Amino acid sequence: MLSSGALRAETKVEIWRNKPVLSASLREQERQTTYSAWALWIIPLVLSCCSIVMIASLTSRSSLNEGSPYGLASKQFLYLGMGFILMCCCYVTPLFVIRRSSWLLWAVSVLMVWGTLIPGIGVRVGGARRWLHLGIQFQPLEILTLAVPLFLADRLANSKREEFQCFCRPSLTLAMLSALPLFLQPNMGGIILVFGICMSMHVVDRGWKYPLVGALFLGISFVGMIYMEPYRMRRLLAFIDPWDDPLDRGFQIIQGLVAFSNGGILGVGVGKGLQKLNYLPAAHTDYIFPAIGEEFGLAGTLFVVSLYAIWTVKSYLLYRRSDDPYTSVLIWGITVSILLPMFVNLGGVMKLMPLTGIPLPFLSSGGTALVFMWVKVGVLMRIGKELARGDASGTGLQSWRQ
Repeated sequence: MLSSGALRAETKVEIWRNKPVLSASLREQERQTTYSAWALWIIPLVLSCCSIVMIASLTSRSSLNEGSPYGLASKQFLYLGMGFILMCCCYVTPLFVIRRSSWLLWAVSVLMVWGTLIPGIGVRVGGARRWLHLGIQFQPLEILTLAVPLFLADRLANSKREEFQCFCRPSLTLAMLSALPLFLQPNMGGIILVFGICMSMHVVDRGWKYPLVGALFLGISFVGMIYMEPYRMRRLLAFIDPWDDPLDRGFQIIQGLVAFSNGGILGVGVGKGLQKLNYLPAAHTDYIFPAIGEEFGLAGTLFVVSLYAIWTVKSYLLYRRSDDPYTSVLIWGITVSILLPMFVNLGGVMKLMPLTGIPLPFLSSGGTALVFMWVKVGVLMRIGKELARGDASGTGLQSWRQ
């Protein structure tokens, strides 16, 4: 007879939380079919190539001060190459190795986020300490958003707690330990990402009741944080009515909407946008989507959104293929860690929510974000490869030792 722990694990696999379970014959048929993961990396590659084109268009004038009109675009190309290499490394790394080292990656990433608060190695940009300088300058939040789903998926799969106890440990505890240094930076966008990833993973694994209560309390704490800092209140007021102060706090939002308007249906043409001429701040980073809207019009923005949509469907189909609790939650968490920044960025630039400074995945200029987005793609591709072989639980340590 099965022990109570084994019975619980077996039951958890068969009655996966709100997830359509494939029949055994269909599952075996899918496993025997060669897994095709082309969309998981081709679509990010197309987005990254579009990013290089847009960055070259948006920064050619400002980059002349550094000696080359394509300086930032060249850097983005190098980051793309680095990210692609790391994606391939993740693709050839067995999943159990990734799972076994997830706690170490999480601990190191949290320490690096704390390191941003240390004078000398933490770099203050725009009033917040979000960057770390250790020979090279990078943003450790991007590493943290990779480590959190990797580590939490393992903790949830191993946890024998139920209901509120499981919500407190590991989901809420890990979210709070990860987000605490982000409160001190301060980085509200990063807090949203960390809590969003943790709560969504708990929802898909154990249900939505307690994460919903946690989201309510997080929203209340955000209200207090907004009232504590004047610049956050300015952002909120700019979101509510940017035309009340169009030359100051509402300037960026208005110019983003003007860029969409200028583009029309087909856009003004690549390199011909006017908003990049000191009208649209951060056009190559946070506001690259309105810049695409101006130069490529509604057709360009719909093309970008459709690429994200197709990638989401492909990732969901990968999630459907898995009947292992660890793998399923991990696929879900990594997918959320890529899509949540996309929703936050698009919501901010289209005046659907207040701005948070979160870059658009694979499109915004930035080395750390691009590299670790590609690492996440590599992990998903590795899961897909092991699913095709019928061994994607991440627990192959014994067979490896033998």
